[in-house]
Amino acid sequence: MGEGVLYNTNGVDLQQGGAINSHRSTMTTPLSSDLAALLTSLAEDTASQRFPAGALYVLGTPIGNLSDISIRALGVLEQVDAIACEDTRHTGQLIKRYGFSKPLIATHQHNEAAAAQKIMERLRCGERIALVSDAGTPAISDPGTRVVDAALNEGITVIPIAGPSASVAALSASGLSGEGFQFVGFLPTKHAQRDSALRALTDSAAVLVFYEAPHRVLDTVSALRDVFGHQRRIVIARELSKLFEQIHRCSLSDAPEWLAADSDRQRGEFVLLIEGASGGGKEDDELKEARRLLMLLLEECPVSQAAALAAKITGLKKNKLYAMALEIADQRS
Repeated sequence: MGEGVLYNTNGVDLQQGGAINSHRSTMTTPLSSDLAALLTSLAEDTASQRFPAGALYVLGTPIGNLSDISIRALGVLEQVDAIACEDTRHTGQLIKRYGFSKPLIATHQHNEAAAAQKIMERLRCGERIALVSDAGTPAISDPGTRVVDAALNEGITVIPIAGPSASVAALSASGLSGEGFQFVGFLPTKHAQRDSALRALTDSAAVLVFYEAPHRVLDTVSALRDVFGHQRRIVIARELSKLFEQIHRCSLSDAPEWLAADSDRQRGEFVLLIEGASGGGKEDDELKEARRLLMLLLEECPVSQAAALAAKITGLKKNKLYAMALEIADQRS
């Protein structure tokens, strides 16, 4: 049984398709004078903080809602000499909304090594450089790792400016149990490599965290069901902090059908969370191994033959394996 949408927030600022659009909130109550005074006080505190020269500032930016920028991050953006970013057009629009105009250094997956050297030259001259991604925290399934590594190798100070993270936001609203969490990010695009990566994670007791693009999400969720089984729970979080934010929790058995039922549910950027393995003992382990074996056998054999071979290999009852093989075959068809 599906557990339904936990919540669906409306009326927040959006960051869609590289453009930043402003939408009026459904809650139009103005800030109280006390809150406005507090924000002014915090801004004054930030202005008095020290921002060392010749430092790289790894700065988290909003994943959707423009209000999620921190006051400290705004203080850094005001102080830096340049901003290293994935998409100069996108970041240019973002900082313009906050009232800034700064030189931008294109730093993406195709030029990061070369861009890192240019950034190092400027840092050695005493400049302050901010490193940002298109959304969220840099170097987490985004470019930035090479730049940070180069700075550390040269003894340059690297200062993280904490900010939004889609994975942490989704985890905090998931209610899923597990022994910590394991960030996986984007899976391989080729099916065989993806399924192999997933099979290596089936016994993990941690909550598994994946990122996925809209055009692949239905196929990926179906693969998660095939590999992890029908009973484990999944959280599908899309468009976090944006106008059409949606967080849905259900069993893996229901997840593909839920996505397929409405094309709008396949829009936006996704975080997928899988509940950790329960570690239910020897019997569960045997069934997991049998499922893995059947998945391999069914690539070459019909259902009845695959079940018979699996029964001989595992010692489990053939009728139970036959039912499992039928289930796997139905999922693949």
